[in-house]
Amino acid sequence: MTAEKTALGWRVYGLGVMAMAVLCLVWGTFDPGQPVPKDFPDRTVLVYAAGAFMLIAGAAVEWRRTTAWGAAALAAYYALIVVVLMKGRIVLAHYAVYGTYEDIAEQFAIASGGLIVFAATAGIDAALAARLTRLGQMVFGVCALIFGGAHFAYMNLTAPLVPQWLPPSQEFWAYATGLGHIAAGLAILTGVRARLAAILLTAMYASFTLLVHGPMLVADPSSHWIWSENAVNLALIGVAWVVADSLAPSRR
Repeated sequence: MTAEKTALGWRVYGLGVMAMAVLCLVWGTFDPGQPVPKDFPDRTVLVYAAGAFMLIAGAAVEWRRTTAWGAAALAAYYALIVVVLMKGRIVLAHYAVYGTYEDIAEQFAIASGGLIVFAATAGIDAALAARLTRLGQMVFGVCALIFGGAHFAYMNLTAPLVPQWLPPSQEFWAYATGLGHIAAGLAILTGVRARLAAILLTAMYASFTLLVHGPMLVADPSSHWIWSENAVNLALIGVAWVVADSLAPSRR
């Protein structure tokens, strides 16, 4: 995979992370996917530090000379700081709750995008780059499976998000998108029609912005959670796009 192949995808990815960062700075609180106890010492200072870091790293991804550094920083931040330090205690306390793993999958998916972009742009050994790229693809594939399972585990929450005017029914599309996630995850993990699956997943996330998150934001523009959902979905569009590009055949 060459850097040129990932250019558009990584820029969408960077914009998504920057959007999350801006929301942290404007609202003065962590992204909902980054749980830090309200009584944590110097929490406000950490909020602005995390927001500034995400903003700088996301901006670095946008500039070709610093893309690798920004991507590596985001991969490490989401995998180690967010998942291990912020969410580790939650996993231990709620290990039997499916939603716990969906939350972790969201953060790991963002980390996987950073890892793949780093592998494509860092100028490292080709064999190492290929291994890191495959690791990122595998992580994202597992995340897609978890996302799909969440549609079934929380159908009562998923179905109402589908526009009522969309035929044939809200439940149909909730099941269909859940199955789409699972099929895409299996394809990426097995390598069978993997690139097509990632492309379709990118399109599906883009449709979520148009049909679900965007209209929710118009209806309630004061909601930090809805703004965050739009920002996270933008980042996931970028991740899925990066994965799709990373699965493109090499040109000799």
